[in-house]
Amino acid sequence: MKQANLLFLGFLLVYCLGSVFVINAEDPYLFFTWTVTYGTRSPLGVPQQVILINGLFPGPPIEGVTNNNIVLNVINKLDEPFLITWNGIKQRKMSWQDGVLGTNCPIQPNSNWTYHFQLKDQIGTYTYFASTSMHRASGAFGAINVNQRSVIFVPYSKPDGDFTLLVSDWYKMGHKELRKRLDSGRALPLPDGLLINGASKDLVLIGQHGKIYRFRVSNVGISTSINFRIQGHMMTLVEVEGSHTLQEVYESLDIHVGQSVTVLVTLKAPVKDYFIVASTRFTKPVLTTTGILSYQGSKIRPSHPLPIGPTYHIHWSMKQARTIRLNLTANAARPNPQGSFHYGTIPINRTLVLANGRAKINGKFRYTVNRVSYVNPTTPLKLADWYNIPGVFDFKTITNVPTPGPSILGTSVFDVALHEYVEFVFQNNERSIQSWHIDGTNAYVVGYGSGTWNMTMRRRYNLVDAVSRHTFQVYPMSWTSILVSLDNKGMWNVRSQIWSRRYLGQELYVRVWNNEKSLYTEAEPPLNVLFCGKAKLPRLF
Repeated sequence: MKQANLLFLGFLLVYCLGSVFVINAEDPYLFFTWTVTYGTRSPLGVPQQVILINGLFPGPPIEGVTNNNIVLNVINKLDEPFLITWNGIKQRKMSWQDGVLGTNCPIQPNSNWTYHFQLKDQIGTYTYFASTSMHRASGAFGAINVNQRSVIFVPYSKPDGDFTLLVSDWYKMGHKELRKRLDSGRALPLPDGLLINGASKDLVLIGQHGKIYRFRVSNVGISTSINFRIQGHMMTLVEVEGSHTLQEVYESLDIHVGQSVTVLVTLKAPVKDYFIVASTRFTKPVLTTTGILSYQGSKIRPSHPLPIGPTYHIHWSMKQARTIRLNLTANAARPNPQGSFHYGTIPINRTLVLANGRAKINGKFRYTVNRVSYVNPTTPLKLADWYNIPGVFDFKTITNVPTPGPSILGTSVFDVALHEYVEFVFQNNERSIQSWHIDGTNAYVVGYGSGTWNMTMRRRYNLVDAVSRHTFQVYPMSWTSILVSLDNKGMWNVRSQIWSRRYLGQELYVRVWNNEKSLYTEAEPPLNVLFCGKAKLPRLF
């Protein structure tokens, strides 16, 4: 009762003051109130409407520690329904908090909803962004940085400082104009530019000579892979989306849409200013943006030329991806070594081969997975599943492997048993790069290859130290394979991170389920759960 009263008091204080509070407990609570509005900014030098959170573009960062509880009240002042999803946060036993239309009713204009989730057993660099419509293209994104508990060792010395960089492609068209273009059957053009932390120029980071800095770098764009580099400096990769990696040293790193990396940079060059560079990959022309890393006391501006980065070079990128490997002896959020889970020795229970495609359906341009272009029902899948509401989805719409035939509209859901060990193969038969994400878990990226996947490709898999992450690139005319133990009960989104593709149907859901109703495997619906569609309160109670 005392704890409940304390929690209630925390909510009351937040409501009254709109501030951030911390309750000092075993797993502390962080309270936030975010107001989502439109505003005017000039990211590419031209005034345009963007989406702000508490007046900020990008939105405010969440700085947390493993196992912190996040209580975040979102007030929607837009003119459209809105949700935020927490990219890479696993939402253990709580797909209710995932913030996508398959799990949540959207927050209606001039109303609010409070998320309550835990950073359970996670560390690392993550992001959040709007999941509804094309809102993500106008802002409403930000960083989530999860630090280790004081009792947990990390496999590198504490850095002298931290920099968080959110790199994004950007359109001068707003989200409504982009949506109108897609709805009319036209694909999006190349973005107009790149941003770092919401700016196309004038970003300056200041550091001291001889110090080591941790750079958390995320691609929060909607369409293009980027290459990241710092003039005159090498980068030591230490973490990828919650997994500590072997500490390889790179001149530049490819970061695909929706991905995050953490690197250490030692400032040991002569005291002056240096360019921070992000440029697009696999595009013609190549878009580039810069910031400045300035040594304290520098009086020398950065000098051209910019450091050269790869442009198309698919093989180069695939080769680099294979060098990103798991540090088996290091721990992550928990004290046990990452290599103690021998993922390569577990028998595969099921294989799902997911082929992306494009088609005209009913005269309109759509994107597909295994010939099905996803359509969101008015009732969230999670509500329909929990309350046994018929007619919302079934498990027959999508097949386990690609099959010939016409493309259709549908609501694709796979039914998977809790703890099933699943092989996902993402097959890309198109000439553009793909980026796929799975909510609720991380997966071991065991293989990349050209051409069409078949079971003999398993001989190429890295079954020892593949990195575990939540977002996976698939190169043109190629495949990517992941292995995952689906041990988090709930309804989980598998989506293209390339937002125009996701908006036009390149996504699906995986229901991870068993017939036991227990708080040990899944939480009950939150008390503030929103209802919509066929899930109406009078019908349910």
